[in-house]
Amino acid sequence: MIEQITDQLTILGHPQRITVFRMLMRRFPDRVPAGELAAELDVKPSTMSNYLNALQRSGLVKQERSGTSLLYSIEMKTVQQMLDFLIVDCCRGRPDICMPIPKDTATNRKFNVLFICSGNSARSIFAESLLRQIGDDRFNVYSAGTRPSSELNPFAVQVLRDKGHDISVLRPKNLSEFSAPDAPVMDFVFTVCNQAANEECPAWEGQPISGHWGVEDPVKAEGTDAEKSLAFQTAYGALKRRIQAFSSLPVESLDRIALQSAVDEIGRTPTEETK
Repeated sequence: MIEQITDQLTILGHPQRITVFRMLMRRFPDRVPAGELAAELDVKPSTMSNYLNALQRSGLVKQERSGTSLLYSIEMKTVQQMLDFLIVDCCRGRPDICMPIPKDTATNRKFNVLFICSGNSARSIFAESLLRQIGDDRFNVYSAGTRPSSELNPFAVQVLRDKGHDISVLRPKNLSEFSAPDAPVMDFVFTVCNQAANEECPAWEGQPISGHWGVEDPVKAEGTDAEKSLAFQTAYGALKRRIQAFSSLPVESLDRIALQSAVDEIGRTPTEETK
């Protein structure tokens, strides 16, 4: 076990390999093509292949084939074993030595939830509106963009109007608003687009539960207005499916490990439209 952990830590000690590992962690449970990783990190495909092979040999990353593509994802059981070993051995079985004290877990309060995408003009706005409507007043819901648009996408606005959401409370917001000293402390942070998940986000105060619920970007849809509208309807439906699953969780009674597992499982659900 010690030799295996030593090998894994040695592999992660390389600055580029750990960057690849961190990106795959942010995208978990997604399976990401090697080409996308190379493009996002501006690394030659052959070099990326070497990084991924090393991570795969260590057991921290797994490879799957889909058609002609090779897809990579985190082997979470192995990562958990590595972290468990470090906590038990290095922290003498006392995670309070090595980890920040968790924030108050009182259940007689609302939970703060933040949805992030790049533009904050459609998908994260959909998620914010859906949880506000479905969550039975159990959540304070926010959304933000890493590079927010100046206004909400008109197709997204029309979908929300058609579904009976209150548009007046919505506006594009920069992610920096939620890292300010007076910003609310988040309990849950979700990325709903791959681009936002790929980017470096702030270290959130309070160690919120995080998840990646990537949905195809409807803003990139081409064709007639009817075809573009259908893309936004599809994105809305995909997020509705996940928001319904999340809002049905007994958040108040589940421990952190169970919550994280449930959030990751929701991220694996298909993204076809929900009526």
